[in-house]
Amino acid sequence: RALSPQPAVAVRCQEGQLAVTVRRDLFGTGRPVRVAELSLGTASCPPLSPNPAQAFVTFVAALHECGSTLQVTPDSLIYRTTLFYKPTRSGNPLIVRATPAEVPIECHYPRRSNVSSGAVHPTWLPFRSTVAAEERLRFSLRLMDDEWSRERLSNGFQLGDSLRFQADVTSEGHVPLRLFVEQCVATATPDRSASPRYAFIDLGGCLVDSRAEDTGSAFVSPRPRPESLRFLVDAFKFAGDVGNLLYISCHLRVSPAAQAPNPWNKACSFSKASGLWAPLEGTAAICSCCDTGSCPSP
Repeated sequence: RALSPQPAVAVRCQEGQLAVTVRRDLFGTGRPVRVAELSLGTASCPPLSPNPAQAFVTFVAALHECGSTLQVTPDSLIYRTTLFYKPTRSGNPLIVRATPAEVPIECHYPRRSNVSSGAVHPTWLPFRSTVAAEERLRFSLRLMDDEWSRERLSNGFQLGDSLRFQADVTSEGHVPLRLFVEQCVATATPDRSASPRYAFIDLGGCLVDSRAEDTGSAFVSPRPRPESLRFLVDAFKFAGDVGNLLYISCHLRVSPAAQAPNPWNKACSFSKASGLWAPLEGTAAICSCCDTGSCPSP
C-alpha cells in the first residue's frame, strides 16, 4: 500500500498544551473511524467539535489534563498520555471487525536551570560525606535496541520478538566490580509478589527461560565490560491474561572483578545444542545447580 503523505497521528508540543491531530483513516484502509471512538488520555477527553467533511480530528489539552503523567529526569520534563481508539461492537455480537488501539504520546521539555532563593551554602563537604558518596553504587536495567547501541525508545513488543536487557553498575572510587543478575520476575501488576508470577532468571543467576522449548533466551557473550551484563528473553504473556502489560523486577548484585564467578555469583544459560547449562564465565560446575534447584546462597 502506498504510504500516506501525512502521518496517521501528529503531535505538537506547545508551551502549556499539546495538540494531537488524528487522520480519520487511522489505519490507511480507506474506512474512516468514528469520531466518538477516539479519546485522549485515561480521562477520555473528546476531540474538538469536528467538521464531518474534514479528514482529520484534533485534540487540544493542557499538559496536565486528560490524565497525563509527568516524569522528571535530570535533563527533561516528560509529559505522557495516550490516544485511545475503542471501536464499538458491530451489529453481530459474535464477530469483531476492528481491534482497539493505543498510541503513546510524549512531550519532552528541557530543564534549563534551577532557581532558588535559599542561602548560598559553602562548597566544601565533610570527609565522611565524601567517602559515603564515593562508595555509592548506581544500578540500572535498560531495554536496548537491536544493535545494543542505545536504549530502546518503545517498550512495546509482539510475541515472537526478543527483549534485549542490559544491566549496568557505576561507582566512584570503588574497586573494579563484576555485575550479576540474581533474579528477574515478571508479573501482571507492579507488585513483584503478585500472582501470576514468572521468575525467568532465578537461583542466583540461572536464566531458566532458556530451558524452555523454542526460546532463544540467553546471556550474551562476551560482556561489554565486567560491570555490564546483557541477556535476551523471548517476549511472552500470561495465559488467560486479557491485559497487555508485564512488570519486570530484577535483583542485581556485584562482586569484586578479581573474584572468579562461583555458584552464587554466576550467569548461566541452557544450551539446547549440548543439552547442558553453560556459564558466561567460569567453569561449567558453577551451573550444575540450575537443574537441581539447590544453588547455595552467599
